[in-house]
Amino acid sequence: MLRLGVGSLGLGLISAVGAPALYSPPAEAAAPKTSERILVVVELSGANDGLNTVIPYGDDAYYRARPKLGVRAERVIRLDEHLGLQPTMAGFARLYQDGELAIVQGVGYEQPSFSHFTSMAYWHTAAPNRGEAYGWLGRLADALDTPANPEYLVNLQAGQSLAVRARDHVPLVFDDPQKFERAGSFDERDILRRLVGSAANSPAQRFMADVARSAQSAEVRVREACSSYRTPIEYGLYRFGLERVAALIAGDFSTRIYYVTYPHNAFDTHVYQADTHARLWSYTSDHIAAFLADMRRIGRSGDVAVMVFSEFGRRVAENANGGTDHGTAGPVFIAGAGVKGGLYGQSPDLLALDDGNLRYTTDFRRVYASMIREWMGLDDVQPVLSDAFDGLGLYKG
Repeated sequence: MLRLGVGSLGLGLISAVGAPALYSPPAEAAAPKTSERILVVVELSGANDGLNTVIPYGDDAYYRARPKLGVRAERVIRLDEHLGLQPTMAGFARLYQDGELAIVQGVGYEQPSFSHFTSMAYWHTAAPNRGEAYGWLGRLADALDTPANPEYLVNLQAGQSLAVRARDHVPLVFDDPQKFERAGSFDERDILRRLVGSAANSPAQRFMADVARSAQSAEVRVREACSSYRTPIEYGLYRFGLERVAALIAGDFSTRIYYVTYPHNAFDTHVYQADTHARLWSYTSDHIAAFLADMRRIGRSGDVAVMVFSEFGRRVAENANGGTDHGTAGPVFIAGAGVKGGLYGQSPDLLALDDGNLRYTTDFRRVYASMIREWMGLDDVQPVLSDAFDGLGLYKG
């Protein structure tokens, strides 16, 4: 155990599942707090084409830039006399009609990067064009939850996201609940098994033993919650993780922050975009709407909010391959029963481009400020965002 050290053991646990770091054994963990608000963040990896998602059908410049890819005005799901949704977004259309969907327009940041990795890191850390060791959700967890609750952060994907990296919290990270188990080399696994029942003679040893016990406990609880969950709600043709979030919420996990990624960089639509993008939004819209319907079914709709974002948008003009290339600003969606639905921010001007790209009109950290202050209840956003950003007034109260 001493040879491995805290750092390498922690990385071994995190690499496959992100077993939680604890300051006390699982038996002493805080009881579930079912009345507290829950934030679910959905990442659309690959850079979603915002202009074919929230479509400016009332702007002739859109059709001039996209003579083939532009979605015809008669097909869009109209939001007002200028904007409409992609025709396949029936789930989001219902949420919008019910006043449970806010659409923030033109979201981005200064000096945008066109690299997936770099721009996503900026969104993950809320620190554009500068380095930051921890993610914004990790810093939020550290600010809200002291001492660290081992279930506070859950990351549903194959590997841990930078967004949930924290100083005091180690998130539960898993993709397939049935494969949720501690990671490590062959030699390390034997040490991890022995740590669970080991006697601790120092604070460092107690910490290490608690991590190991917590990992073992979490594995069992997650598998049981996901395998036993039953719902009549149909989660759509493609499930990318929200059904597992529902299972943990219904299973009284004390998690308050969930991070879910649409896998495989699917929204990177450089070629043959039209059908692919429409299909992706059919899956995404239906899946998120189903999750929120499931929250209503179990009586938790007032406790749950969903934020949906992508690392950047696409260029305004279509390319020669029937797709769009890396761009800048795009829409962010906020959904849930507590949302004041509607359009927020200013729609980018298609006649005032920056080298063929949209100029952002809303800093993405203002969206984060709304989630932090208005939804999660942390009045001072500066420890999380490194500045005092104003929110957008997205919530009813």
